Amino acid sequence: MEWNKEKKVDYRYIFTVPNILSYFRILLIVPFVILFLRGEYLWSAVCIITSGLTDCIDGFLARKLNQITQLGKMLDPVADKLTLLAVGVCLSVVEPMIIPVIIILVAKDMLMLIGASLMLKNKVMPFASEWYGKVGTVCFYVSVAAIVVFDLILKVKHFDIVSLILLSITAVIMIYSLIRYYLIFKSMMKKAKEEKSEVK
Repeated sequence: MEWNKEKKVDYRYIFTVPNILSYFRILLIVPFVILFLRGEYLWSAVCIITSGLTDCIDGFLARKLNQITQLGKMLDPVADKLTLLAVGVCLSVVEPMIIPVIIILVAKDMLMLIGASLMLKNKVMPFASEWYGKVGTVCFYVSVAAIVVFDLILKVKHFDIVSLILLSITAVIMIYSLIRYYLIFKSMMKKAKEEKSEVK
């Protein structure tokens, strides 16, 4: 069988700078979990802060370097969801107060996964993360980093109140972003349905 050169993998598409940052964020999950479960909260916090910083700049670099790809649009939210889930599960072990936010997070991600599956089923390309989704992610990172540093490491008294406020803000933003994403989903599905009707 002859090798079709046109079917060669385009590594420039797979390993763009933003995509590499997304791969890096996924890989950071492993040392974070190990360090956190071993009680090395400072270094686990460093992992989360590093992950959060790369998450903030990957979209900017994608636009700046003209490296926006469909793979990147899918990798970014996947890296977010895996990181947030790992962080949430680990933190809920030592801080039960975070469990309600984790429930909201998992419910939001499950609904978005179902939505993305429906879009792909109807041959509609899932959309990229919007600014409010990023804000929710950043708020989660800030809340987690604050809880780890001030509560688990420095053991600041009465920090539970601050943690509760931060987590409440994060939950509200997550619910808001879910509503906004649903509106985009509804609009795109409606448009796709209308286009199919016109073709027929």
